[in-house]
Amino acid sequence: MTSLEKANIAAKALDDKKANNIEILDVSKQTSLGDYFVIASCQSSVQVRACIDEVEEQLEKYGIVVLHKEGYSTGSWVLADYGDVVVHVMQQEAREFYGIERLWDEAGTAKNITEE
Repeated sequence: MTSLEKANIAAKALDDKKANNIEILDVSKQTSLGDYFVIASCQSSVQVRACIDEVEEQLEKYGIVVLHKEGYSTGSWVLADYGDVVVHVMQQEAREFYGIERLWDEAGTAKNITEE
């Protein structure tokens, strides 16, 4: 499975849990941290955790397990590292404050599933 296919599965899982403003950023030319960042916003810590749980469940169906996960207990911003794909799910306030997309402003947006 390609890294873009993994990112798309994660994005679909986030959409299924009603996450907002879902984006897949191609960061492969900017960093060795991964090929794609999947970024999504949620309204509450409960929704953030539900979204990350759904991403894990959907990727596990393909034998893909999370290598590292941070922030789950607080639920403000959860990062799930799948090696070539890093999923960032955060409450809207945290996303606006940290502006993660601005940090990677040269990254190409591979897909914004909310525009479909």
